[in-house]
This record gives sequence, C-alpha cells and structure tokens, in this order.
Amino acid sequence: MANQQARMRNIGISAHIDSGKTTLTERMLFYTNRIHQIHEVRGKDGVGATMDSMELERERGITIQSAATHVEWKKHWINIIDTPGHVDFTIEVERALRVLDGAVLVLCGVGGVQSQSITVDRQMRRYKVPRIAFVNKLDRMGADPEKVAQQMRDKLNLNAVLMQIPLGLESAFSGIIDLVTMQAIYFDGDHGEKLRVEEIPADKLAEARKKRDLLIDRASLFSDELAEAYLEDRVTEALIHEAVRRGTLSLELTPVFIGSAFKNRGVQPLLDAVIRYLPNPTDISNSALDLENAEQEIVVQGDPDKPTILLAFKLDDSRFGQLTYVRIYQGRIKKGDELLNVRSGKKVRVGRLIRMHADEMVDIEDAIAGDIVALFGIECASGDTFTSGERISMSSMFVPTPVISLSIKAEDNKSNENMAKALNRFGKEDPTFQSGIDPETSETIIRGMGELHLEVYVERMRREYNINLTTGAPQVAYRESISQSVSFNYTHKKQTGGAGQFARIAGIVTPKPEIDFEFVDEIKGGAIPTEFIPSCKKGFERALEKGPIVGFPIVGVQITINDGLHHPVDSSDMAFQTAAFSAFREVYGRCKPIILEPIMRVAVEGPSEFQGNMIATLNQRRGVILSATDDNAFTVVEAEVPLSEMFGYSTVIRSATQGKAEFTMEFARYSKVPESIAEKLKKEYSENNKK
Repeated sequence: MANQQARMRNIGISAHIDSGKTTLTERMLFYTNRIHQIHEVRGKDGVGATMDSMELERERGITIQSAATHVEWKKHWINIIDTPGHVDFTIEVERALRVLDGAVLVLCGVGGVQSQSITVDRQMRRYKVPRIAFVNKLDRMGADPEKVAQQMRDKLNLNAVLMQIPLGLESAFSGIIDLVTMQAIYFDGDHGEKLRVEEIPADKLAEARKKRDLLIDRASLFSDELAEAYLEDRVTEALIHEAVRRGTLSLELTPVFIGSAFKNRGVQPLLDAVIRYLPNPTDISNSALDLENAEQEIVVQGDPDKPTILLAFKLDDSRFGQLTYVRIYQGRIKKGDELLNVRSGKKVRVGRLIRMHADEMVDIEDAIAGDIVALFGIECASGDTFTSGERISMSSMFVPTPVISLSIKAEDNKSNENMAKALNRFGKEDPTFQSGIDPETSETIIRGMGELHLEVYVERMRREYNINLTTGAPQVAYRESISQSVSFNYTHKKQTGGAGQFARIAGIVTPKPEIDFEFVDEIKGGAIPTEFIPSCKKGFERALEKGPIVGFPIVGVQITINDGLHHPVDSSDMAFQTAAFSAFREVYGRCKPIILEPIMRVAVEGPSEFQGNMIATLNQRRGVILSATDDNAFTVVEAEVPLSEMFGYSTVIRSATQGKAEFTMEFARYSKVPESIAEKLKKEYSENNKK
C-alpha cells in the first residue's frame, strides 16, 4: 500500500492567463494515452481542449472552472487539475492548491513573470505547495528562458535553477539539452511523440557544462553527498536527482524546465520531472482540528489503515447531477461506506465512487489516502470534511471577499423559479459568488470578483437554465467608517404598563482601520450584568450592518463599553440590544463618518509603443501608477485604481492599444473616497430612500 502511495502524484497546472496551461495539459493527456487526438484551446476545430469542457470556455478560449483528470506515466498515477489563470476565478486556484501536493508553474517564454504569476506564487506559498516551473512558448518571437529564470529570482524571490537549455530559440527551437544526463533530446513524429536522444552539439557543449556546474552548485546546498562528489569529480545522475528533489520539497529550490507545448516539445521530460521531483502524498504533512478537544491541531498521517478523513473541495452540478470532488487525507473509502459530514452532523452513504476525466466519469470500487476522486449525489457544501465517525475537521481554504455586485431580474415566472435554482447551485459551487435580496429595493443582487466573473454566471444562467433576465448597473461594495473617537452614554427607557425596558450603556467608539469590528468589555463591578454583555455586542453588530450615510456596512470600528446601569425587573436581553444599537446610531454622526471604496491592483500589459496610452487610461480613472517596466518591446504598467472607475475598462484599453493590450486586476485594500464623490454617493442614497 505504501508503494502504491509512493507512486501517486496530485499536481495542479497554474499560471498567468494565456501562458499555455490548458495546451500543456492537453499534451500531457496525449502522451499518457488518455486522449488519442490533440485539440486546440480556442475550439477552432469545433472541438476545443479536453479540459475546457464548458461551451463558454471553448468560445472564449479561457479556463473558467478547474477540471480534474487522472493519467498514468511510467507506472505512476497522476491526478492533474488544470486551473484558470484569470484573477476573477481565483477561488478555483485556491481550492485546487488546498488539496494538491505539488504544482507546475507555467510561464510564458516571452512574457515571463506576469501579474497573475505573482498571485499564483502567493497562493502556492499560502498552502506551502512545492513547485517545478515550465517555461513555455519558446517557439515565439522574443522567447528567452534565461531571462524568465532571472525574473523568477528577482520578482518571485524563488531559487530558480535551469534543468535544461534550449537547442535554438524562436522559429529555430528544435529540442532541449538535459543538464543532468548531458544529452540532447529531439521530439520527432507528427506530435513530438518520438524522443530522439543524441550527443550534445559541439557548439553547445561549453555552455551546457557551465550551466550544469551552476545546477550542481545550487543543488549541492541540499545534499552533502553531492557536494563531496562534486569536489571529488564523481557526480552521478542519481545524486543530482536526489538533491533537486530535497530542495524542491523544502520549497527552497525551483527546478525550471523548458519547451513549447503547442509545438509538442519538452512535455515528456516535464512529466518525468513531475514523478521525480514533486511529492507523493506521504511526503506532505497535513493538519486538522480535533472538534472533541477544543479544536486542537492534530497531524493527519496519510495512512490508509487509520480512520477515514476526506475534504470536499469542489462541487459541480454537471449533467450527471451533483458531483463532489474530494481529497482523501487518511484512511480509505469504498462503495457502500457510511461517512459523517462533520459540519452538518448528517451521515451519508457512498453510492457511487468516481474518477474524473474532465467531464467524463469512470466508476471505481475504492480509493485510498492521497487520492482525489468524486462522490456522486451527496448533499454538502464546498469545504466540508467527511470522516468515518470522528469529529475532526480539515482547515478550510482562504475565500476572498466579493468586490462587485450586479442587480438581476427575471422577466417571467418560469425564469424566476429557474433563477432561484441557478443561484442556489452557483453559490454552493463557488464561495466567491454570492446572491441575496436587497431589503430596501427587493432586487436580487449577485456579488463576485469582477465583471468577467459575473458576466460568465449571467451567461450560464441564460444558457443552462433558459432564464430570460435583465441586469442592472454594477454596484461597487463601498464601506462606511469613522475618523474620530467619541464617547457615548445612552439610556434606553420604555414604560408601557407592566414590565418595561431599561438599559444604560456608556463607553467610547474608536477608529481602527486594520479591523472590521472589535468589541472590548471593560465593565467593572457588575454595572452591566455579565449575561447582558453579549446582548450589547449583538446590538452594536446590528448597527454596523448598514450605515446611515450610503447604506453599506460600517468597518474599522472598535467599541469599548466601560459603564452602564441595569434594572432588576425592566432590564433584558432586548433592552440592552436596543440600547447598544441606539447608542451607536446616536454617536455615529459625531465620529466624522467617512466612505471607503475598494481599490484594485491593476496590471496592464502590452507593446511598448502604447505605454503612453496605457498610463493615460489609468490616470483618467484616478489611478496611481506604481511601476512601468519595459522589457523586450513589451510594457507592464502596474497601478492602484478605484473599482468604481474600472467598469468598461476592457473596451477602452482595447481601443487605445489597437486590441494588443490586456489587463488583470485584484482587490488590494479599502481607501477613503474623495469628498466630491462622497457627496454624490450620499445624495444618490438619500434620493433612492425617498422613492
């Protein structure tokens, strides 16, 4: 069984948008005999890439949902998850990395380290995922793997070391030199499936030796044996492999491989590297929380003979019904087993156990610790832990807060019913997609990570549920806050015959920008009885839910209560809740309230000839330029821009750069809005409330 786990790999393919992740995955499937015909990403042949199984993905040529598949390479089993590169679908990357043991970071040989590469690197670090890198598109004009490796060191602070060097570049790219075996590898056949291994060309030998010495120098930091062998001139391939593997698993070394997935070059050596350097499930230590023991952290040992623990990391309501993707961390599962959903306390039976290949299913009888499989027809939410009965919970994934909202309205009753089903399904599938009814306008509001994110879900509602709907203007998730500390002393008194209501509460409201809300209890001598302290906190929380200035939640507030008064008969939970709510509302106007807006970190990339236009379009949107780097006739401009100014930006940047530039954006922080805009927002809110 241990041998079976040692031959298992769970990897993700992650990268900046348009670096060739899905094309690379398509080649991996072809060389492992998972598919027998290669299709291209944009679906020009009417088929589209295997892993982009959604119609929208094939039309747009982007990955929207992460897709899982299972391949076999040299008697090793590899679960591969192809993740989206677009920042709007960042949750798909988060949940994939949460359950993966290793990753392949794909970088464009021309673009190098781009804005989303930095985000993906940050996500990998968050989950401590070892990675190898693949520099793709070496057949493109301007490709330079040496430059990309240097960018990885400078921009990502990775100890990147080239494991291969190219034989030619751009249109002359014909193969690679393996610096470990010191052989030249060429990729023959219609699809590069036949590997031809030859001696290194004489004109490349000196460069290869120099690069090999550099590789050994970096790798020897992780192996004293290799260091000694190098000094004594008895280095073996096995010693290099072992040292590189140790460095990779410790997250202190990133081996860099090269090729062109589109031209079918360099993929098979990358598959060799996956099984050689990336961890198997027993190499990774995972932790969980023991709910029976005050959530004490415990180590989950990937032992198939221990009690079962698995995490549901992705839900998919496909044409088959609800599929629940799970990673087994400990124990084993087989058809017919009974599992406990730790969050809900409900028991479920495993009816069908499935191994996924994009949108195709293969039934299996059982699976052991370390595997990624899917369960069919089980009711749960993303992030739920299932066990064989123990009250143990795996730590959940990081879920970013939605920053943009849109109002949607169904045009007929049938569409209204279908819309409720669609919103319920999408909310369960994607924690960054949220929906609800605005209590004041009674409109249905959807929230997400960006315009493209919401646009895709609206389009899916129309196509998959036949919903006729109209959308309203996108709404930015503003916040209210305070800028001055003010004391309060409020008495709530109500007498209507019989028992009344009485509560006095005093304290201070203080601005604290780094938090949402903090409640501090400094009551002494029982001025407010202990049982009413939670009531005070509840009342303040209710007051913060919706600010009176523009109707958005109030954040950045610390409320300290230090005095009060109660009545033995008339004081109650409701009386203190009301007192706290009213006290905050009364004092809020004196705290010099301010309005905060989401600021996005925007990266615009395009030809250097359009640098002036790119900067101008950001300046016109209240953008603050952070950097502009010019590299090989290609410019990347980074800026911080208010989200409210970014609507429709994709059209503007296309027309300003003849369609040659693209941009990505992600939430950075909240910041105070200018006074003129604050006044406009207050006026709009006031007018809407009069209607």
